[in-house]
Amino acid sequence: MTVTEQEITDYVERVRAALADLPPTVRDELTEDLPEHLTEVAAEADGSLVERLGEPEAYAAELRVAAGAAGPAGDRREERIAAAVRRLRARVDRLDTRLGPLLGYDSAGEFLRLLRPAWWVLRGYLAAALVGAILGGNFAPIPRVFGSEILGLLLLAVAIPVSVSLGRRAHELRRWPRRLMHVGAVVLVCFGLVLVNQLDQRGRSGEPVGYFPVENPYDTVRDVFVYDGEGRLVRNARLFDQDGTPIRIGYPDCAEPGEEDEALRNGYPYCPDRAPFGLRPVPPPTPPAAVPTASAEPTAAPTAAPAPTGTAEPTVTPEPPGPTAGPTR
Repeated sequence: MTVTEQEITDYVERVRAALADLPPTVRDELTEDLPEHLTEVAAEADGSLVERLGEPEAYAAELRVAAGAAGPAGDRREERIAAAVRRLRARVDRLDTRLGPLLGYDSAGEFLRLLRPAWWVLRGYLAAALVGAILGGNFAPIPRVFGSEILGLLLLAVAIPVSVSLGRRAHELRRWPRRLMHVGAVVLVCFGLVLVNQLDQRGRSGEPVGYFPVENPYDTVRDVFVYDGEGRLVRNARLFDQDGTPIRIGYPDCAEPGEEDEALRNGYPYCPDRAPFGLRPVPPPTPPAAVPTASAEPTAAPTAAPAPTGTAEPTVTPEPPGPTAGPTR
């Protein structure tokens, strides 16, 4: 970004306004060569004057300290802080100049300025990943919002363009929004390091990088209650899988100390008095009715006479002999 003459003029005016408490001759002496100095700084590299030299008020405090001009008592602490910042910045500039040739540029800052668009994209991705971690509770390469990858992709589609637009207009921000943006960048960088560490641990453990753990609905089960078709509670029930392996869910927290093993052996439920539908009384068993078997001997009973059929001939009973009748005449 090219610094215009108007920006240089505004910077000088703000510096002179910050030195308004000094005598005019001292103020003019301190700012006499300031426009030429700012022009040289603007020609050295890209970036605004605020990015290169700091806020005009801080620069004015440094000039005041360098000239030995005492300011108001309330500003002395700010002057000392500004002087410390000035020294730190000078050291950073020297390091920047030394590292530049190693990267093939005059300064490392020139190389880093070329990477700004990449940082803007990465910042948008990290912001979306942070929101996904907060709302989804999981560190994943693709952010998940409430467990949905679709919402995560939509969040990425919004966060990255917003981050790029914010980076292109960063020089237009005022002091506090700019500082807030820097603090947010530090938070995102720290989160990025945590994200890389989590993905590395998953890779070392053999767990798929894109694995998203599913919450087990049986994690909170403490007891199992089995009911038959009549709605009666079944005691001492045992559960097995298809291989005959016992299924263990819950723990007998209602058992007395030392009786947990016995409760586990007895089966479900561990705590019958906590049945969700109450205890339904079991009716006493009724004796089965006597059923004759095929091998039993039939009891003696009178045999009824067979009924006459249509084909049977009637039985003639003989009459007793009487007096023989003589022949008739």
